[in-house]
Amino acid sequence: MTREMLLAVALGYLFGSIPFGLLLTRLGGKGDIRDIGSGNIGATNVLRTGSRWLAALTLVLDCLKATAAILLAKRLFGDASASAAASGAMIGHLYPVWLKFRGGKGAATLLGVLIGLPFWAAASIYAAVWLLLLLTFRISSVAGMMAAISAPIMGLLLQPSYFPMLLGFAVLVLWKHRENIARLMEGTEPRIGTRTSSTA
Repeated sequence: MTREMLLAVALGYLFGSIPFGLLLTRLGGKGDIRDIGSGNIGATNVLRTGSRWLAALTLVLDCLKATAAILLAKRLFGDASASAAASGAMIGHLYPVWLKFRGGKGAATLLGVLIGLPFWAAASIYAAVWLLLLLTFRISSVAGMMAAISAPIMGLLLQPSYFPMLLGFAVLVLWKHRENIARLMEGTEPRIGTRTSSTA
């Protein structure tokens, strides 16, 4: 790997590891998000603080930090650095060194990767799957995981060069949702908007 690619990975990691959920809940007077609900720093757990605005802002920023990392890397190191920056951003979000490698679950950040590449067809399908399933089932983990699975499928169909990377990202998102998968199998996964969701 060239020096430029290593720098792109580092840049992506730096952006991806910004824990917006933690920062926003503290600034919003909601305390430490790691002590609330599931302890995760993502938007779904931020919603459990009772603030939809903080949750929405966390979702948007977790998405755009990956996009910003990719765009900046491409500007500094050339278009070939996009995948390196994307990888850094995903790993940074999932395993931020500042939080002892306990990060988010990656659904929003993967959308940001698709936007930044840019891979608009995949990003559109990703967002549609996520929103449709969220509105239908009101289970955030199901929506996020199925959206993540759509990314490598779109890569295989439309942009085969992206397929290995997107498949790896999807696997990481599923791995980070392993506790959710266990609860889904047990029938105990909370739904958005229910009392269980706010106290899980």
